[in-house]
Amino acid sequence: MKNQDSSGKGSRKSLRILPGIIIVILQWLLWFVLPLVIPDQTATAAGVFGGLVGGLLLAIWWAFFSRTTVKERIISSVLVVLSLLGTTLILDRSIATAMMGMMFITYAVPILSLLFVAWVVITRNITGNARLISMILVIVAGSGFWALLRTDGMTGEARQYFNWRWAKTAEEKMMARSSAGTNSAADDSLFFITEPEWPGFRGHDRNSIVHGVTISADWNQSPPEELWRSPVGPGCSSFAIHGNLLFTQEQRGESEMVSCYDLMSGKPVWNHADNIRFWDSHAGAGPRSTPTLYKGRVYSVGATGMLNVLNEQDGSVVWSRDAGKDSGVKIPVWGFTSSPLVTDSAIYIGISGKMLAYNAKTGDLLWQGEDGGESYCSPQLMNINGNQMIVFNNGAGVFGHSPSDGKMLWSVPISGSRIIQPAFPGKDEILIDMGNIKGLKLVSVKSESGKWNTEELWTTNKLKPYFNDLVIHKDHVYGFDGPVLTCIDIRNGEKKWRGGRFSGEILLLADQDLLIVLTEKGEIVLVNAKPDEYKELAHLKAIEGKTWNHPAIAGNILVVRNAVEMAAFRLAMK
Repeated sequence: MKNQDSSGKGSRKSLRILPGIIIVILQWLLWFVLPLVIPDQTATAAGVFGGLVGGLLLAIWWAFFSRTTVKERIISSVLVVLSLLGTTLILDRSIATAMMGMMFITYAVPILSLLFVAWVVITRNITGNARLISMILVIVAGSGFWALLRTDGMTGEARQYFNWRWAKTAEEKMMARSSAGTNSAADDSLFFITEPEWPGFRGHDRNSIVHGVTISADWNQSPPEELWRSPVGPGCSSFAIHGNLLFTQEQRGESEMVSCYDLMSGKPVWNHADNIRFWDSHAGAGPRSTPTLYKGRVYSVGATGMLNVLNEQDGSVVWSRDAGKDSGVKIPVWGFTSSPLVTDSAIYIGISGKMLAYNAKTGDLLWQGEDGGESYCSPQLMNINGNQMIVFNNGAGVFGHSPSDGKMLWSVPISGSRIIQPAFPGKDEILIDMGNIKGLKLVSVKSESGKWNTEELWTTNKLKPYFNDLVIHKDHVYGFDGPVLTCIDIRNGEKKWRGGRFSGEILLLADQDLLIVLTEKGEIVLVNAKPDEYKELAHLKAIEGKTWNHPAIAGNILVVRNAVEMAAFRLAMK
């Protein structure tokens, strides 16, 4: 018996359903399954493209090859367009702005495609108004339900953390139950007599390499002891550690804060607040930088460029400058992210792609460099052939500067986004990220007759870091190729192994050939730092939630955090 058309008049041929089913299966294989199977940014991009193209092919099938009625073709096509456009007007800001404004369409098209094909299959033998009404409901609901959601950020592979739009954020829950009380600070003399155990971003020399610490890697027999865990305000900041004090940056409501906690208990000691709030849909609210400790002072940069110099003992203000305003640089989508580099005479910060230097005592602006384009990186002090210089990455490449006046000594022009810190194998070599997930480049930097020259030694795509910094150990590089931990040979860039797929930030216990990885899911993983094979030694779930923050360590005390909570663990010594 032939089906009646939707108006109840005449008859029509049976719907041609199989092409639609095949298209939506292929669409979901590309959009959802491929990035899971192949841990690569190319696969992620192909998935996004496949999801959108699948939606286009489905529209072509439905309009020209499905054998549906003209009435259904017209109503469905108009309704899909109007529903998607209408939903964009009432989306939560987090979804409307995520993925450079493309998140809604990237997710809505594949899901609406699946729902629509399921509707076609289920109602293929239904006619009349019941079929038409059900089609309208599926399209409106399939598009409109996105207005009920928000995203609390995304993973490095562009997967979103969805929540109900009305649900309280982790920050709101924390502020509702947190006490504002603080404890008394330590003796002021400590800050001038002793050196910080972990002075700031990525530790001493900003390379995440730790000497003088060996731990038990058998966590079945000697598991880490949890000392404390506590809620923390959102932010991408890591820690600085001095004696019994722990320093970080966080957001609490409308206050951007530099906070000091007791290392052994997690209790607050003091905090400094600025009436600033920065937010973006990818990393959420809060500052992105890590405070730097130097001779009794705490140096910090906020997400909008507020530079604070605070007394390490009690958080009182020594001086402050709006470095963002001084630079004249527009705040990028992700905010200003540079952690201060401090010497006896000056403070060096990156305001996106421009480096600025301030007098450490007075806060006077000493000099500022050219704006080379957006950068996530921090200035790094390096000694190349006995010459001390500041190395800084931005959208135009990698540059070596004179600390005294900012004069550019040498450059390696490479266009692209800059997130990864440069690494220094030693002597006159520097390992740099080529940007835009292309790979790494090893460069020789030499001075001859007073003139600096650079020479490319090799490039490789065997390790293509995105936003995870890497470490160098015994002629080998350990870092993340996409989300997969990878080892390459520093002499030629050739791959030695690829291991666990967990993405994250790395500490190297150099005396022990051991990597401590804080994964994106808040896990701590121990991995051998040896080139012969990937070998995972231990694994511990440390904190809940997406984790983009670097870990820090002082002796055998490991501290970790994300935008939700922080925790400290005592590691058994070997």
